[in-house]
Amino acid sequence: MASYLLDTCALIWAVSDPGKLSKEAYRIIDEDENRIFVSHATLWEMSIKVTIGKLIVKKGFFEQIGDLGYEMIATKEAHFSVYRKLPLIHRDPFDRLLVAQSLCEKIPLVTCDPETSKYRIETVW
Repeated sequence: MASYLLDTCALIWAVSDPGKLSKEAYRIIDEDENRIFVSHATLWEMSIKVTIGKLIVKKGFFEQIGDLGYEMIATKEAHFSVYRKLPLIHRDPFDRLLVAQSLCEKIPLVTCDPETSKYRIETVW
């Protein structure tokens, strides 16, 4: 059994438009044996974007996440400790937090963002 952390675009596409995922990302997310994690930071980022009108999701989107069997990763002090030590490669604070969580939890990040792959983490797309 392998574990993976979804970034925001991977989560959105996995829930609402799986055809936009790469073949590898789709395979990973679709395999029942894999543990798929979603960060509370991702839900926070999405909630902000929905509130200010920069993101539109289908009704019930957030409720579907648990129904799909995805597990939540809460933000811990250890994540912030790693976050503070990251080089400033990526300017998006939410993506930087996902990188920190990936490092701290030793979980590959499923992402289409080429900037996150510049950190020393395992990424999949």
